[in-house]
Amino acid sequence: MGGGLGVGDVSPYVSPSPPSMYPTNSLPPFTPKPGGIRQHLWVPSEPHLPVALQTEEDYIPYPSVHEVLGREGPFPLILLPQFGGYWIEGTNHQLSGAPEPPPNPAPGTRVRLEGNHTAKIYRKHFLGKEHFNYYSLDPALGHLVFSLKYDEQEHLHLLLRTRTRTLHDVVPISCLAEFPNVVQMAKLVCEDINVDRFYPVLYPKASRLILAFDEHVLSNHFKFGVIYQKLGQTSEEELFGTTEESPAFTEFLDILGQRVQLRDFKGFRGGLDVTHGQTGSESVYCHFRDKEIMFHVSTKLPYTEGDAQQLQRKRHIGNDIVAVVFQDENTPFVPDMIASNFLHAFVVVQLEPGGPQGPLYKVSVTARDDVPFFGPPLPDPAVFRKGPEFQEFLLTKLINAEYACYKAEKFAKLEERTRAALLETLHEELQGRSQAMLGMGPDEERPDNGSAPGFFESFKVGPGAGGGGA
Repeated sequence: MGGGLGVGDVSPYVSPSPPSMYPTNSLPPFTPKPGGIRQHLWVPSEPHLPVALQTEEDYIPYPSVHEVLGREGPFPLILLPQFGGYWIEGTNHQLSGAPEPPPNPAPGTRVRLEGNHTAKIYRKHFLGKEHFNYYSLDPALGHLVFSLKYDEQEHLHLLLRTRTRTLHDVVPISCLAEFPNVVQMAKLVCEDINVDRFYPVLYPKASRLILAFDEHVLSNHFKFGVIYQKLGQTSEEELFGTTEESPAFTEFLDILGQRVQLRDFKGFRGGLDVTHGQTGSESVYCHFRDKEIMFHVSTKLPYTEGDAQQLQRKRHIGNDIVAVVFQDENTPFVPDMIASNFLHAFVVVQLEPGGPQGPLYKVSVTARDDVPFFGPPLPDPAVFRKGPEFQEFLLTKLINAEYACYKAEKFAKLEERTRAALLETLHEELQGRSQAMLGMGPDEERPDNGSAPGFFESFKVGPGAGGGGA
């Protein structure tokens, strides 16, 4: 956890004594997150502030950013929206002395990048090796695609795909009384299987189709928003209305990546125009651990005179899932300052002059309540000195934030619908191709040469996607 407590924060383990102006039974709900804490009521140093309006649920709102700015600072990097809905990590930024940079990782080790590791199992353990694929239709679980492999160590590698998830297990043959049939093998992975049989896949290119399905959730391309918040800016219009960049912000952008000219840019463009210059002339780009990252920088996207909402800027940043907020000075950021259905997590960085050794950066992280905590955890205090370790931490935190956001309700439901549709298509492809191989019927709708390929063959899969078992 980003450890410690900052101004206006309370321990996640001790309930605070509420100010007299707030009824005890009306305190906002307080639920600590693993690795982070939920910020609680800002307790004013002066009494007799007006009581904030209550909702129909008799919920006492958190103070607004304007109320907080009326108090004596320093202020936290992040304030919760008045009615919560977010968690915060990294609230202690008090330095007893000069901060030490994060220790260099031991040789061969790195800060862990999150991801869908199950999606990589088929390529790692099945592709290019003797294995068998099957399909079936369960009355309750729906379409099923099952892969199995028997290795030299006498282990069964089992990989079962359902419309909601992929299940994997490795079972030593020595643990079984007798060698199981395919249905029994599938039940070793999922006891809820209720089918009489699985049908063998006989199509020679089946591994390409299965690999495309498994890896549809993987991506080496990421786009993140970068928002520059100047002193006193507390609204979306002010944030997106800034056109100039301070030297401190420019220096921070150099930490994130390199400046690139967008015209004729050949790398991942993150939705930016690289032909006609309609999204600005330059941006910030980074190649990090075999992943390409394009940043949507608020000050580099086109500014439109007379447009208070700056829709050209919001169109890109408002459709990102994760954004960085850079603060020159001590003005808190509130996650609902930017109205967006997509933005689910923010990494907020505030400059702290560091003297001759270079600038320091305070960091706090906030995400919607249904986003699980993601690493790497912030140090305590959550302060970094400029350097490669800080860049490594930031980029890893941003990528892991996006993976965590996919587990939020909005994105999880979307992925579940997408997965179910793709699995049904895969099942139909495998069934139709296998029947055609047996001469059981024409395969005119899925020509194999010259005409439009089947749906899954249109997936762009990496090298080595061919081969393997049936």
